Amino acid sequence: MVVVILEYRIDRRSGVPAFQQIVQQTKQALRLGVLVPGDRLPTAKEVAETSTVNPNTTLKAYRELEREGLVEPRPGQGTFVRRTLGRPETGTDSPLYAELTAWMSKAAGAGLEREDVAALVASAMEKQYAAGNVAAAGSTTTGPTGATTTWSTGE
Repeated sequence: MVVVILEYRIDRRSGVPAFQQIVQQTKQALRLGVLVPGDRLPTAKEVAETSTVNPNTTLKAYRELEREGLVEPRPGQGTFVRRTLGRPETGTDSPLYAELTAWMSKAAGAGLEREDVAALVASAMEKQYAAGNVAAAGSTTTGPTGATTTWSTGE
């Protein structure tokens, strides 16, 4: 069994409540295939220790994810992923991800900072997905949520 370590990064300056950031970052992990059905989410205590949020904040986020049918609590075992949001073209092993990573490297090489890149991506997403432009491109891609998440796997 692969153990997925999901480390939530809470940006207290963002104006987005911490529980909502946990929901967004979990959904991002589900879209990217980092989390798959059967994976166990970190306990509220683990999240509190790594992200300095109150355990109740994490429990509130997990309840929201449960209401959406994405996770399920198992008494005495933890909270587990029930279903994914990912599609093959959104995984980190997809050609689109490789192209995006290459573009990000070019942007960093051109001297753009993280905020500059985020603004460009947000602007391009708005232009692409506004007023039904999705069909015009011939393919659909999923962009970043704006929240910072790090993932690693281990045995």
